Amino acid sequence: KEILAPHGGAEIVLVNDGSKDRSWELIAAQCGKLSGYVGVNLSRNFGHQIALAAGLETARGDAIISMDADLQDPPSLIPEMLDAHRKGYDVVYATRRARGEEPFLKRFTARLFYFLIRKLSGVSIPQNTGDFRLLSRRALTELARLRETHRFLRGLVPWIGLPQTQICYDRAKRAAGQTHYPFRKMLLLAFDGIASMSTAPLR
Repeated sequence: KEILAPHGGAEIVLVNDGSKDRSWELIAAQCGKLSGYVGVNLSRNFGHQIALAAGLETARGDAIISMDADLQDPPSLIPEMLDAHRKGYDVVYATRRARGEEPFLKRFTARLFYFLIRKLSGVSIPQNTGDFRLLSRRALTELARLRETHRFLRGLVPWIGLPQTQICYDRAKRAAGQTHYPFRKMLLLAFDGIASMSTAPLR
């Protein structure tokens, strides 16, 4: 919140996606102790994309920034994202310059996925871009009108159009915990993404 202080008031929405650990206990304590924090506790584990959508639709700000809690997405980039938004962009992507120390198989399959989904869907999805992004209230309103059960936000956000831009950064290592996206889950996400954005597999 200190980073956002020069930019006006800020609301921080924390989402617990049905975790079995103490996540909700810690979120509830934070929200009870400090103003400006809002907690969302899902009834079960719905998956990353649905949890992200729940947080986005709970947020009340004019500009909404989504990011993971593992500290790989640097909060220090937020002022630059807000500056881009003030210049008229409704969507500001944070794009990794490189995929760092990820295994070769993951880097190769990621490149293959982006190539396939661009060819099949005709939607230009920014490569090396995750869910660390800024959405204007206008962009979020349009996104909320799409009621897919299996959401693929990385495809839906560029699909809605509106002025969009990218900011490049170097991603840090995970500060704590382990990834919840092993190869099997990444493959399922890729299948969901392709099926959501293209009718080519059905044909």
